[in-house]
Amino acid sequence: MAIVNAQLTTTQLDILTVPAGKSYAITNILVCNNDAVDAANFDLHFIPSGDPLSNSITRVVNNLVLPAAETFTFDSERIVLEAGDKVSFVAGPNLGTGLTDLSATVSYLEV
Repeated sequence: MAIVNAQLTTTQLDILTVPAGKSYAITNILVCNNDAVDAANFDLHFIPSGDPLSNSITRVVNNLVLPAAETFTFDSERIVLEAGDKVSFVAGPNLGTGLTDLSATVSYLEV
């Protein structure tokens, strides 16, 4: 099993892109609000290879508001991604640098 971590941004952040010749099974996605006071929000997208991010097609979590100091877990569904497919986020609010108070961890297995 492998993991990838990132601080979420207000613009599209491709946290995981499956390399050529590989397939990954997503086992768990965690999103943590690291702020002790303010809520934050995010969209989660699974983007097929070669396609753009689309709020009407690729979004699987829409504007989920995460209260201060809380963690969201996406672990009840298994997603299999092929070469070039992406796990992407867009989050807010902006801390003034394009970054947010949200961090994400994606756990995956090569299949």
